[in-house]
Amino acid sequence: MKASLKNFRQAPRKMRLVANTITGKSVENALSTLSVTPKRSAAPLETLLLSAIANAKNMGISTDGLIVKECRVDGGITLKRNMPGSRGSAFPIKKHTSHILLTLGTKTTKGTKTEVVATEVQETVAPAPAKKAKVAAKKPVADKKA
Repeated sequence: MKASLKNFRQAPRKMRLVANTITGKSVENALSTLSVTPKRSAAPLETLLLSAIANAKNMGISTDGLIVKECRVDGGITLKRNMPGSRGSAFPIKKHTSHILLTLGTKTTKGTKTEVVATEVQETVAPAPAKKAKVAAKKPVADKKA
Protein backbone atom coordinates (compact mmCIF):
# COMPACT_ATOMS: atom_id res chain seq x y z
CA MET A 1 0.00 0.00 0.00
CA LYS A 2 1.31 3.36 -0.94
CA ALA A 3 0.39 6.94 -0.31
CA SER A 4 2.11 10.02 -1.66
CA LEU A 5 2.17 13.74 -1.03
CA LYS A 6 3.52 16.04 -3.72
CA ASN A 7 4.89 19.58 -3.45
CA PHE A 8 4.53 19.95 0.32
CA ARG A 9 5.92 23.36 1.24
CA GLN A 10 8.74 22.35 3.56
CA ALA A 11 12.37 21.53 2.87
CA PRO A 12 13.14 17.81 2.36
CA ARG A 13 16.01 17.98 4.82
CA LYS A 14 13.60 18.93 7.61
CA MET A 15 11.02 16.35 6.53
CA ARG A 16 13.57 13.52 6.58
CA LEU A 17 14.25 14.08 10.29
CA VAL A 18 10.75 12.91 11.14
CA ALA A 19 10.36 10.44 8.26
CA ASN A 20 13.42 8.47 9.36
CA THR A 21 12.00 8.05 12.88
CA ILE A 22 8.95 6.11 11.68
CA THR A 23 10.62 3.91 9.05
CA GLY A 24 10.59 0.27 10.16
CA LYS A 25 8.06 0.76 12.97
CA SER A 26 4.64 -0.80 13.22
CA VAL A 27 1.73 1.36 12.16
CA GLU A 28 0.48 1.83 15.73
CA ASN A 29 3.93 2.83 17.02
CA ALA A 30 4.46 5.21 14.10
CA LEU A 31 1.12 6.94 14.75
CA SER A 32 1.88 7.36 18.45
CA THR A 33 5.37 8.67 17.63
CA LEU A 34 4.02 11.22 15.16
CA SER A 35 1.31 12.41 17.55
CA VAL A 36 3.89 13.50 20.16
CA THR A 37 6.60 14.78 17.79
CA PRO A 38 6.88 18.59 18.06
CA LYS A 39 8.14 19.13 14.49
CA ARG A 40 5.94 20.82 11.88
CA SER A 41 6.37 17.91 9.46
CA ALA A 42 4.78 15.42 11.88
CA ALA A 43 1.17 16.43 11.11
CA PRO A 44 1.26 15.89 7.31
CA LEU A 45 3.17 12.62 7.77
CA GLU A 46 0.48 11.45 10.20
CA THR A 47 -2.30 12.19 7.71
CA LEU A 48 -0.26 10.47 4.98
CA LEU A 49 0.13 7.38 7.17
CA LEU A 50 -3.61 7.35 7.85
CA SER A 51 -4.20 7.59 4.10
CA ALA A 52 -1.94 4.59 3.48
CA ILE A 53 -3.82 2.61 6.14
CA ALA A 54 -7.13 3.52 4.46
CA ASN A 55 -5.69 2.37 1.11
CA ALA A 56 -4.81 -0.98 2.72
CA LYS A 57 -8.36 -1.37 4.05
CA ASN A 58 -9.79 -0.58 0.61
CA MET A 59 -7.64 -3.34 -0.89
CA GLY A 60 -8.98 -5.78 1.70
CA ILE A 61 -5.69 -6.22 3.58
CA SER A 62 -5.67 -6.59 7.35
CA THR A 63 -4.02 -3.67 9.12
CA ASP A 64 -2.89 -5.69 12.15
CA GLY A 65 0.64 -6.62 11.08
CA LEU A 66 1.45 -3.63 8.90
CA ILE A 67 4.71 -1.76 9.30
CA VAL A 68 6.15 1.30 7.60
CA LYS A 69 8.39 -0.30 5.01
CA GLU A 70 9.66 2.90 3.41
CA CYS A 71 9.17 6.60 3.88
CA ARG A 72 11.06 8.38 1.12
CA VAL A 73 11.35 12.16 0.99
CA ASP A 74 12.59 13.68 -2.26
CA GLY A 75 12.94 17.28 -3.33
CA GLY A 76 10.12 18.88 -5.22
CA ILE A 77 10.07 22.07 -7.22
CA THR A 78 11.92 25.06 -5.80
CA LEU A 79 10.13 28.38 -5.80
CA LYS A 80 12.58 31.16 -6.57
CA ARG A 81 11.90 34.54 -5.02
CA ASN A 82 13.94 37.72 -4.51
CA MET A 83 14.48 39.80 -1.39
CA PRO A 84 15.26 43.47 -1.97
CA GLY A 85 18.75 44.46 -0.90
CA SER A 86 20.67 47.66 -0.53
CA ARG A 87 21.20 50.03 -3.49
CA GLY A 88 18.50 48.42 -5.57
CA SER A 89 20.04 44.94 -5.62
CA ALA A 90 18.14 41.70 -5.08
CA PHE A 91 19.08 38.60 -3.11
CA PRO A 92 17.70 35.19 -4.13
CA ILE A 93 15.48 33.18 -1.79
CA LYS A 94 14.79 29.50 -2.54
CA LYS A 95 11.58 28.07 -1.13
CA HIS A 96 11.94 24.28 -1.17
CA THR A 97 9.15 21.73 -1.49
CA SER A 98 9.07 17.98 -0.81
CA HIS A 99 7.66 14.87 -2.45
CA ILE A 100 6.88 12.14 0.12
CA LEU A 101 6.22 8.49 -0.70
CA LEU A 102 5.08 6.21 2.12
CA THR A 103 4.98 2.43 1.60
CA LEU A 104 3.48 -0.08 4.02
CA GLY A 105 4.42 -3.75 4.21
CA THR A 106 3.95 -6.80 6.38
CA LYS A 107 6.48 -8.47 8.62
CA THR A 108 7.04 -12.18 7.98
CA THR A 109 9.35 -14.60 9.75
CA LYS A 110 11.29 -17.29 7.91
CA GLY A 111 13.33 -19.40 10.27
CA THR A 112 15.49 -17.02 12.27
CA LYS A 113 15.32 -14.12 9.82
CA THR A 114 12.58 -11.52 9.85
CA GLU A 115 11.90 -9.99 6.49
CA VAL A 116 9.74 -7.11 5.42
CA VAL A 117 7.62 -7.93 2.43
CA ALA A 118 5.68 -5.28 0.57
CA THR A 119 2.11 -6.35 0.07
CA GLU A 120 1.28 -5.24 -3.42
CA VAL A 121 -1.80 -6.21 -5.35
CA GLN A 122 -0.71 -7.28 -8.79
CA GLU A 123 -3.08 -6.58 -11.63
CA THR A 124 -3.32 -9.14 -14.36
CA VAL A 125 -3.22 -7.54 -17.75
CA ALA A 126 -4.00 -9.54 -20.86
CA PRO A 127 -1.27 -9.25 -23.47
CA ALA A 128 -2.15 -7.10 -26.43
CA PRO A 129 -2.80 -9.01 -29.66
CA ALA A 130 0.12 -9.01 -32.03
CA LYS A 131 -0.26 -6.55 -34.87
CA LYS A 132 0.36 -7.71 -38.38
CA ALA A 133 3.16 -5.86 -40.04
CA LYS A 134 2.08 -4.06 -43.16
CA VAL A 135 4.53 -4.25 -45.99
CA ALA A 136 4.21 -1.35 -48.36
CA ALA A 137 4.87 -2.11 -51.97
CA LYS A 138 7.68 0.05 -53.22
CA LYS A 139 6.99 1.99 -56.35
CA PRO A 140 9.73 2.08 -58.94
CA VAL A 141 11.46 5.42 -59.09
CA ALA A 142 11.63 6.89 -62.57
CA ASP A 143 15.06 8.06 -63.58
CA LYS A 144 15.21 11.73 -64.43
CA LYS A 145 17.45 12.81 -67.23
CA ALA A 146 19.05 16.17 -66.90
